[in-house]
Amino acid sequence: MKVAIVTDAWRPQVNGVVTTLTRTGKCLEDFGHEVVAITPDQYLTVPCPTYPEIRLAVLPGRRLAATLEDAAPDAIHIATEGPLGIAAGRYCVRERLDFTTSYHTQFPQYVRARVPIPEAWSYAYLRRHHGRARRTLVATEHQRRDLVTHGFANVVIWSRGVDTAVFRPYDRDYFEWSRPIWIYAGRVAIEKNLEAYLGAALPGTKVVVGDGPDLARLQSRFPTARFLGYKFGAELARCLSAADVFVFPSRTDTFGLVMLEAMACGTPVAAYPVTGPIDVVAQGRTGSLDADLAKAALAALSISRDECRRAALERTWERATRQFVSHLVRADGAGDLWPTKKMPGGVTGQVSGAPGEGEPWNASQSSHRT
Repeated sequence: MKVAIVTDAWRPQVNGVVTTLTRTGKCLEDFGHEVVAITPDQYLTVPCPTYPEIRLAVLPGRRLAATLEDAAPDAIHIATEGPLGIAAGRYCVRERLDFTTSYHTQFPQYVRARVPIPEAWSYAYLRRHHGRARRTLVATEHQRRDLVTHGFANVVIWSRGVDTAVFRPYDRDYFEWSRPIWIYAGRVAIEKNLEAYLGAALPGTKVVVGDGPDLARLQSRFPTARFLGYKFGAELARCLSAADVFVFPSRTDTFGLVMLEAMACGTPVAAYPVTGPIDVVAQGRTGSLDADLAKAALAALSISRDECRRAALERTWERATRQFVSHLVRADGAGDLWPTKKMPGGVTGQVSGAPGEGEPWNASQSSHRT
């Protein structure tokens, strides 16, 4: 099977969307599928206003259409709502091709945090884009329900995984600062609500791993916090392992992959009881959720680190990718790629014949256009 994945979020960006798409693409290839990734680095780009790390493709429609025409994929998945995603959606509608989309970011809240645009306008824009798709994939049940209440249809679950070989418990003497050591890792941007974390009345040392447009301001306002910049792979895992609690102050994330990465390192999570954390963190088992973030952080100190690791081991990228495949549809409009079947663990989806679950993809079933 050939799968085209169109995304405006791609390397060198460092975020959960890029991680998810990178790992999903790798798993698809491991399952024997071909992946055609259509990404901003293939186009002329300009910096995104207020967030220059993000590069936006300039007028990509004609070239994107040619790429999809030449690739003739069996399935098309549009991962984002930026210039590439919008152009891909228009192409599919024009050519009468079926496709799926995914909703990775709470875009209305993200925009509202930067400019005074009513959330209702953003939701209307998103409903139009995702409403053309056969299915819209979201990471959690709470996010699915939220989109349904805002008028979205055909919303299904595509969960996430964690690389437990990289993210694992290491020696905890990586830091020599006073304990407890609290840590956050991710973008340093206004929508991540880092002031709630850095301003919380907590003993010990607060650590921030990451970079972003809000870094200089937060460094100036909270000079006692330790800002380490970006860390990757095993080095990030060592940082997470050395901390006593991972604090996740965001109220706008749809999932929060780094919470799974922290748990895989044995570090419990403290967060608000909102979409994302409420689906990822098991209260009292892998972390603490509370409307008072400092209270949640202090309560998380008593969580078993071994239990956090065991919970993370239940989440694999292979399983998440099978769920992704189960929702794909034939681009030529012939319907689902897989007949309905129940996945192991009670997850229902169209997965008969999905990689690792049954017979391999049969090339004679290809929906390539001629």
